[in-house]
Amino acid sequence: MRFVKARDYDDMSRKAANIISAQVIVKPNCVLGLATGSTPIGAYKCLTHWYEKGDLDFSQVSSVNLDEYRGLTHDNPQSYYYFMNDNLFSHVNIDIAKTHVPDGTIEDAEEACRQYDETIKATGGVDLQLLGLGHNGHIGFNEPDSVFAKGTHCVNLAQSTIDANARFFASREEVPTQAYTMGIQTIMQAKKILVVVNGEGKADIVEKAFFGPVTPQVPASILQLHQDVTIVGDEAAFSKIASRI
Repeated sequence: MRFVKARDYDDMSRKAANIISAQVIVKPNCVLGLATGSTPIGAYKCLTHWYEKGDLDFSQVSSVNLDEYRGLTHDNPQSYYYFMNDNLFSHVNIDIAKTHVPDGTIEDAEEACRQYDETIKATGGVDLQLLGLGHNGHIGFNEPDSVFAKGTHCVNLAQSTIDANARFFASREEVPTQAYTMGIQTIMQAKKILVVVNGEGKADIVEKAFFGPVTPQVPASILQLHQDVTIVGDEAAFSKIASRI
């Protein structure tokens, strides 16, 4: 594991975007595994800015997203399909046909997950997977469990995750309680993994995930076993591990 220290959120975003842009430059037809949520937005803004300057070309890039809320349509502002278009895809020259997000509108959960696993397989594999880190250690929507999930699956979201996402919805009642998510095994098959984390509120889980035991109760702890993981975090997020990195 490689830890990259950043001063603050903006610095974290730039450093993470540098890693993503390097992947695109070195392999123009790479497959990017992308994440949603508030943490990667700054990195997406950096990538957009560099594209607008003519420094990046996404025309050959393919992407697969980690997850999607079950039941939300693509035009729902809180869907992750909408999020990706709003924060990245509509601002760069990526081919939308080569971008993939789980289809939350498929009612048959088993079929939805099967289709997404086939989509990921068809890309040839993820070159760089971007991850955020949930307060309970979830990556994607892989919540704490008794086992590490393998492929794409439908998950009942933990109350802590629902609470964390409630700020994005008009009312708590509107927050979906289920999601389709890429499995832990699929995430671990990515050639490289990039984790972005910021804020004092993530300091405890950073310590548990990357310096504690590997356990499905802390899903992100499995990343300790991957051969190429970079964690980019600000001073607050790294505050409890500063002496060890």
